[in-house]
Amino acid sequence: MNETAPYASKPGQSLGRLYGTGPSPTRSEFQRDRDRIIHSTAFRRLQHKTQVFLHHEGRHFRNRLTHTLEVSQIARSIARALRLDEDLAEAVALSHDLGHTPFGHAGERALHRAMAPYGGFDHNVQALRVVTLLENRYAEHDGLNLTWETLEGILKHNGPLIDAEGRPHGRHAGEGLPEGLEAIRAVADLRLDSHASLEAQAAAIADDIAYNAHDIDDALRAGLVGLEDFLDVPMAGPIVGEVLEKYPDVAVKRQTHEVQRRMITRAVEDVIATSAVNIEAAGVASTEDVRRAGRALVGFSPAAAAAEKGLKAFLFGRVYRHEAVMAPVRESEAVVERLFARYMADPDMPGRWGEAGRGGAGGGGGRLVAALLAGGARPPPSPTSSPA
Repeated sequence: MNETAPYASKPGQSLGRLYGTGPSPTRSEFQRDRDRIIHSTAFRRLQHKTQVFLHHEGRHFRNRLTHTLEVSQIARSIARALRLDEDLAEAVALSHDLGHTPFGHAGERALHRAMAPYGGFDHNVQALRVVTLLENRYAEHDGLNLTWETLEGILKHNGPLIDAEGRPHGRHAGEGLPEGLEAIRAVADLRLDSHASLEAQAAAIADDIAYNAHDIDDALRAGLVGLEDFLDVPMAGPIVGEVLEKYPDVAVKRQTHEVQRRMITRAVEDVIATSAVNIEAAGVASTEDVRRAGRALVGFSPAAAAAEKGLKAFLFGRVYRHEAVMAPVRESEAVVERLFARYMADPDMPGRWGEAGRGGAGGGGGRLVAALLAGGARPPPSPTSSPA
């Protein structure tokens, strides 16, 4: 890899980890984070968490694991072109969905409703709980002991949580900050009022690019729409027209793949070109400049952002709200709500989770049940235990 830019995150300048470790002779600090995430139980659990379509509906629909791998590849491509640290971008991309529930966003909505008396449920905060508390692999501490920069990226890849005056910001403006933030331990303040690194921003936009492209592919595989239905849809329409004109006689599966790969390529190229202009215009020369820039610098051009909004509106109306999708969504939400009610009434959860529930570990109650249903690797340690 070429030398990173001045505004890129530098592993040698990381704020470090909560528990000190010696330097590695073969890996940077961000490479170590990436490896810890890949080897975690929570990462493997992503293979059982669905996106839009459930596993039994077809063998080749995306799940959280395949989606995460696609996001990781796109994030690295963007980071490489902008001369950022590819390994940090990858680490954030690989961990950005670790806190998601089963059944995609339907599961999260159901768990958020069930958790309303306990402060709600937020998958980014849950991801931090996973990597700082629930993953217990190391002899000397709980969690994966990731660097400050990776933890910051997990929490803030979608932007700040509060504004300069300390008021909940963005999607948190209505409901307030998610519960559980106060329990997240890091080597330094995660600075809720600032944007995260450019590497985290690259992971965030890679997430959008990946699910836009693969939701089209999965919707076509499911037979909910045809390629011709996208001809007048922003972002996708011009590309579909090109492919149908150039390859009218090839199989639909090949046409679909051609559309998907062109969409990803053009979206990535738009992000790289736009972000390079944004970075130069902002005059950032360090990671601190990036955090103080007041806005995200990695993203779509205005035209591409508007087109993407139109594409999402089409997918929402024709795919996400299609009865073939909504029927299992309603069933999935009901499963989550019933399980939550069941374990709140009787903490006899499976294995060590039941032991933790009966002993009041990790705060007990709703937060513990939510951690189980969201797919925590194992129950939290008891409140009286402490890392070595």
